Formats: sequence, C-alpha cells, structure tokens
Amino acid sequence: MADVILNVKNLDISFKTSAGMVHAIRGIDFDLERGETVAIVGESGSGKSVTMKAAMGILAKNAVVNSGQIDFTYTNEDGELGTVDILEKDKKWLRKHINGKRIAMVFQDPMTSLDPTMNIGKQLVEGILLHTKLSKDLAYMKAVSLLKEVGIEDAEKRMKQYPHQLSGGMRQRVVIAIALSCDPNLLICDEPTTALDVTIQAKIIELIKKVQKERGISVIYITHDLGVVAKVADYVNVMYAGKIIEKGLTNEVFYDPKHPYTWGLLSAMPDLETDDDRLYTIPGSPPNLLHEVKGDAFSPRNRFALEIDDIEEPPMFQITKNHFAATWLLDPRAPKVEMPTELRERLDRMKKEASKYDSEL
Repeated sequence: MADVILNVKNLDISFKTSAGMVHAIRGIDFDLERGETVAIVGESGSGKSVTMKAAMGILAKNAVVNSGQIDFTYTNEDGELGTVDILEKDKKWLRKHINGKRIAMVFQDPMTSLDPTMNIGKQLVEGILLHTKLSKDLAYMKAVSLLKEVGIEDAEKRMKQYPHQLSGGMRQRVVIAIALSCDPNLLICDEPTTALDVTIQAKIIELIKKVQKERGISVIYITHDLGVVAKVADYVNVMYAGKIIEKGLTNEVFYDPKHPYTWGLLSAMPDLETDDDRLYTIPGSPPNLLHEVKGDAFSPRNRFALEIDDIEEPPMFQITKNHFAATWLLDPRAPKVEMPTELRERLDRMKKEASKYDSEL
C-alpha cells in the first residue's frame, strides 16, 4: 500500500431531494497508485462523477455520506508523506490544502470552468498565487510556461485573451494548464473530450498522457467512451447504479469482460467491420435509485439473468489476480454462459488491430 495515493473504502452516499432520498453511491472500493491511470466507466447517472466529487470534497449541499473513507496520501510542505480522510475535513481546509493544489479536476465543458469576464492570464495566475509562495512576476512566467507545455502557441498573446476568443480545443488546453498550475499529485478528468470534435479529442488525450508521463502524476478518467479507456488506462472500474460491477486491468476488462453489462457497453461501440446496420443499445433504463434495489440492479435489463438475480445481490467473484466481476454467472453453480459470438469476434478483431498498432510504434 506504500504507493497508493487514493484509497476509497465502502463509500456510500445519498442525496436529499423533494421526492425523497436517492441512494446514488452504494458501497464503492478502489485504489489508485502513484503514476497510475484508472478509468471509471458507465452510463450517465451511474455515479462516476459523484464518486470523484466526493474525493475532492466538493459534493453538493444535499449530499449525505452514509459511510466510507477516502484516504488521500500526499507530500506536505515539509516534504513528508501525510494521509488524510477527505470525508473528515471541512470545505475550508480542503480548499486551502487539497482542491487545485494536490487534487485537480478537468471538467467536460471548458466554458463552465473558465470565467468569461477574466482574461486567460489572470485566471491562471490567480490559482498559482493562491496556492504557492511565488511573486506575481514569477507566477506570470509560470503561467506562460504552462500554456506552452499544453501546446498553446503565442502563449504571451493568449494570456491577454478571453475564453470566447479561443477555440474549444484551446479552451480545454487552458483548463488543463490551470489544473497543472500547482503541480497536483492527482488529476481527475471528467469526460475531458466530450465537448470537442474527434480530431481535437485525440490531441487532448495525447496531451494528458504526455503530461502524466513527464510529471509522474496519477490520473483518473471518468468516461462512458470505452475507446478512450483502451488508449489511456491501466485499470478500469465499470460502474452501474452506484456500484462497481467489474474491475481489472484494461486488457482484461476490454478483451475478456465477464459482466453482461460490460458486454453491452462494448457491443454499443461503433464498429466499421460489423454487419449490423444499426448500433446496439442496452435494452431498458437504469433503475430509479429513489427506491431500494433488490438483487442485482442490472437484472431487469439482462437477458442472461438468473432467478437469484431478483433475490440477492451478487458478490464480487475473482477471475484473475486483478480481475473481478459481480455477476451470478460466475458462481460455480450457474449455467455456463459465454459472451455473444458477435462481441467475441469484434473483440478478437480489435485485439489484433491493437497489437498490430503497438508493433508499428
């Protein structure tokens, strides 16, 4: 555990709403090591962003933490390692010591992250002055250097411009520069490429990978795009209805998935080689977490569901050293069910393409 910088244990969160309590996060456990990239994937509403907002201590006021621990290990001002439980600290302490300084977040829409009334330079310098002891001149020089690091040309000129004068891709680069400005230990990327076109998406992903490699920081990706996951992550956590239902090394989850929900997500990816003229969609909708979930939350949408799925929630079954999945299909007593043949063929094809690409590099 020496290199683990984030350790989430039994995280359970509800939200007070006018309709009642929504049980959004239902017992989550995962670790993140120094320099590692972990992806959290799942449909909208599965609890990905809420989990990471809890890790930053920026949950909404109507959030109620029922149980859990979020231990964050970082280097303090004395150069020594310290560990804090984020959930035990108040927002004022977190703003001063953690938010932006040691854990930074890149949100999906750069226009909601940037102040339209302030020029880029002021927004960059402000955060550096708040969290470091640099003078204004040195903070300005660092801001220019950061813009160059994230691939923005004419950095000095861009410092004087406002967000509306930049393209979507450049705005996202500025947001990444702001996130990196105080040398954080952990960078959380919440759908960082959703608002961008495909060519810019690839550049932003490569930029984050480059920065991570150069700085040795840990990264958590929140996404529903499994194509992004394959390119960036070491480990994957698949979330459904507030729980992690499959986790493991990227190659294990991507090329040998065991949970029917993961099969559905992978089948829904666009594929030029498929014979189908329509994209696959997972039938039905996620459960309403206003009501207590009985059994396996995915059961009503799962064509492979067993009788026990409606009665009892499945435990996490271990497949390999790192690969786990919560599905009764892995129970030794369950009938043997393989993933759909079309998906198996698709994954084999993707694996060959990936190995061919790696050999060319």
